[in-house]
Order: sequence, then structure tokens, then C-alpha cells
Amino acid sequence: MKHRIVVLGAGYAGAFAAGNLARRLSPADAEITVVNAVPDFVERMRLHQLAGGQDLAFRKLSDVFAGTGVRLRVARVTGVDPERGTVAVTDADGADGELAYDTLLYALGSSVAHHGVPGVAEYAFDVTGLSSALRLRERLAGLGGGGTVLVVGEGLTGIEAATEFAESRPDLSVALAARGEPGAWLAPKARRHLRRAFDRLGVTVHEHTGVEAVEPSRAIAADGTSIAADVTVWSAGFAVHPLAAASGLQVAGTGQIVVDRTMRSVSHPDVYAVGDCVHVIGDNGRPLPMSCASAGYTAMQATAAIIARLTGGEVPTIALKYHGNHISLGRRDAIFQTVDADARSNSWYLGGRTAAWFKSGVLAGAGWNIAHPAFGLPRRKRRLVTAPDRAAVKVAA
Repeated sequence: MKHRIVVLGAGYAGAFAAGNLARRLSPADAEITVVNAVPDFVERMRLHQLAGGQDLAFRKLSDVFAGTGVRLRVARVTGVDPERGTVAVTDADGADGELAYDTLLYALGSSVAHHGVPGVAEYAFDVTGLSSALRLRERLAGLGGGGTVLVVGEGLTGIEAATEFAESRPDLSVALAARGEPGAWLAPKARRHLRRAFDRLGVTVHEHTGVEAVEPSRAIAADGTSIAADVTVWSAGFAVHPLAAASGLQVAGTGQIVVDRTMRSVSHPDVYAVGDCVHVIGDNGRPLPMSCASAGYTAMQATAAIIARLTGGEVPTIALKYHGNHISLGRRDAIFQTVDADARSNSWYLGGRTAAWFKSGVLAGAGWNIAHPAFGLPRRKRRLVTAPDRAAVKVAA
């Protein structure tokens, strides 16, 4: 019987991992199934562009996995039973089903965190998923000149969304509400660059303004101030789905799956986790942040570990480092801020058009890697070894 590998989620981490596993493991011994809620590979880092009105073409997952032997099942994951080794799913037509696995790779990512703020679920928009970005795109397209847009959240997503909307729709009044100072983690010169970008694009910044409620045409700040908003875009953090915790997997306080250095669940050794849904300590002794870079590093480590353990090899150690932030400020401006080993911003940063080209290259490279996950790796398919032999494999020092 073939070893059944099931990958949940086909974002940056899941799609890369599935393709890599398929290109490295012999199809005579292993079958790989990817479960994803939509049939497309959604480039999440571009969703603010899509919402802002740009026409983007996302690859079909069937094309991404063409020729790899990966089986694609377009369905929503509704449950995981790590004791039985099964995954419950609901297909697009509403039919319920179940998949059995020998190895599970959990890559379901994250979604917007509402933080229990009244009105967010009912009235706010977000750019964390394809359907929500398209919903926002439609709303912005129907908003006439002079309309007001409020982006809540001073993190990377909030900054990118506010500047994107201001540049693509100069007829709108765009504001950003921040609990602290936007880009407070940046070096002084980079913060000044960010301020100039806000000024150039006409983005009004409400600093030290926590939003405590969202209504159809306004947001209410903690001090009672009312901020006009025909559209409120919520980007005040991310949260993982409670599915992992409900399944009995050991999770951190964030709900992320707790893993060892090889991305293997500390409570269930047949389960690996990657991307935003994993709680892992990076090389600097701190948990890796939710980011595309972290998705890449954790996916590489997990696939290397799975391949080694299934084929009798030595598990390599992939560096888990965070090098910096790439922040788009519309299509013609950006900031690349490097960080040190302790994730503190260095004094040097790259800004302007050069940084924008660099960010564009990063996005293009991420998409290319999904379609070519094993580029530069040996092309020979590796055969699996017996289960007792797999138990003896050790992690490389």
C-alpha cells in the first residue's frame, strides 16, 4: 500500500511543499493529495492590488501540479482526527467526505483577526482571502469620488492597503487608523520615507487611535471619536483557524500548532505544520512571525524532514531566519528594511522605485517557485523505506 501524504492548504507554503514532495518521492511508494478551498493558487501578497482594481491572473492549481502526480481536491477542511489519521472535508457541491493519511502536512494559513470588536464581522472588509478581496474590490469600484475609506491596522498589510488604495483611487479620501505609530519598528530614515509616502498619496494617519467599533458609515475610536468611513478595511492582525486546537493537536496560545525544529507536531509525529499556522522558534530564539518568508523556510524544512524520514536519510537543518520587511507603497514606491539577528531594524534601508522593483521581483520569484518547487534539486525520485527504518532516522546536528 502506498504511503498517503495529505497536504491541507495550497498557499505559498502548502503548494511549494506538495510540489517538492511529488518531485522527490517515488510515485510507486507515495501518493500526495492537496486539499484547498479554491481551485486557484492565490498570491495573498497581491490581494490588496486586486482589491484596489488591478486585474490579476492567478494560476490554476491543476496547472501548477500538472505532471507531478499530485491529486487536487477542491474542498473545505472541516475537521482533523489525528488519532484516526483522517481529515473531514466538504466539497464545493456540499458533499461531505473523508481522507485518510499516513503523513499530514497542515498549511491552512491564517485569516483576519476580529479581536471581538463589534461590527467588524458585519461591516468591515479585508484582504486576507480571495473572496474577501473580490468583495472589497466590488465595493470600492462602486464608491463614487469623494468617498471615504478607512484602513484599520498599522502593520504591513494595513500600510500596503492604504497606500495602494490611495494611489489607485486618488478620488477617494483614504485614512489609516493605528494603535501606535505606523512603521514604528522601522529605522528612523525608513520611517521618514513612509511619512513622505503617506503625505504624497494623501493618506490621513490617525496615530494612537484604537478602533473599538465599526458601523456601516463610520468607525468609533476608543476615546469616542467618530471617523467617517464609507468602507472600513480591517487589517489589525491575523488569527489561525481554531480547527487545529479542536483536533487535539498541541497548540500555542495563538492557536498555532507547536512543532519541533523539523516542523513536526510535538504531540502527533505523523503531522507537520508550516506557514502562518505553525508555532516554531527561529534561529534568534523567538517565534517566527507570520510572513511569506516564514512560509518558505518552514515549508523547506518540513519537506526536507518528511523526505528524509520516509527514505531513510538524515534530516537536514534549514535556517529559520527573518531578514527584513518588504513594504509596497503603491506600484512605484516601497521600503525594504533589513533587520539584525534579534529582528531589530538596521540603520540601512532601501526605498523608492528600486525597492519597488525589488519587491516586484520577490513576488514574481515566489510565484515562480510554486510552479518550480524542486528547481536545482536532484531529479531522481527516492524510494521509501520500511516503517521501522524510518523510526531510526536522526536529525542532523
